[in-house]
Amino acid sequence: MNRSRTLVASALAVSAVLLTACTPDPGSEPSADGGGDTSGATEEVTIPEQEVDQELHDALPAEIRESGSMVSVNSGSFPPYTIVGSDDQVTGATADLATALGQLLDVEIRHDTVDGLASVLSGMDAGRYDISLGPVGDFTERQQQATFVDWVQEFVVFAVPTGNPAGIEDLDSTCGNRIAVQSAGSAEEVIKEQSTVCEENGQEPIDVQSYRDQPQSVLAVQSGRADAFFSSQAPLTHFVEESGGELELAGTGQPNGFDNLYQGALVPRDSELADVLLAAFEELYANGTYEAIMTKWGLEANMLEEPGINLGS
Repeated sequence: MNRSRTLVASALAVSAVLLTACTPDPGSEPSADGGGDTSGATEEVTIPEQEVDQELHDALPAEIRESGSMVSVNSGSFPPYTIVGSDDQVTGATADLATALGQLLDVEIRHDTVDGLASVLSGMDAGRYDISLGPVGDFTERQQQATFVDWVQEFVVFAVPTGNPAGIEDLDSTCGNRIAVQSAGSAEEVIKEQSTVCEENGQEPIDVQSYRDQPQSVLAVQSGRADAFFSSQAPLTHFVEESGGELELAGTGQPNGFDNLYQGALVPRDSELADVLLAAFEELYANGTYEAIMTKWGLEANMLEEPGINLGS
């Protein structure tokens, strides 16, 4: 059957367009291991080909078995997990996981991109999408809208201009500054709450700037419109490395308004797909595929010891 092997114009090239106004590369063919374009990956790692698990395939919802496919929705580039090319093709760690899951479950996993997490949740609720492989932050309030199958542990920090001219070292030091966040994300909620705290303490509120996706948020910092971008450490590390020395991380090693932060895939609440997906992830953990994919994309520090359902609290 046709696998979900994505051909992509490198999304790193797309990021480069937004960050440095360079012309993107024309794209490349996927690697022989089926993992897609590896530009941006930190290591050349062979992703194992999966054998079909017939028991898991048979446990899929009937409509997915009958169609032989399911749609995974994302809310735009979130490198190195999700990297959306100019032609809407998707690469990154999540795309590699989709390829492996598709092989294991014997279905084609197609990707669709929408604007923002709210559109992901509403589209899933309306039945337009079967799954979002994410990773999306797992919080109890979101568990009222969808079921999480968590596969990432994340940390939230700041990307700032090199030299950190605004002196942002933690959440408390954001008062009176211009902070970019991705719209409808958990970081937006935390930074808005912090702005209220700033005012209650007699300090200047935060100028919260909400953007549609990660590249636009980074561009706001690089162009001087924002003093920092507040988001997950893994993608911010990627953008810092791609910035040519223009950006650095700040606020690392701080809670920054978050306790243990789990991120994962989403399925509709009470969907039988949740248990199937968890079992599939457990198999990818056991056979080394999960570790290989995370290593390929430099995400070793974000690996969970084991996947789980609704780990966020």
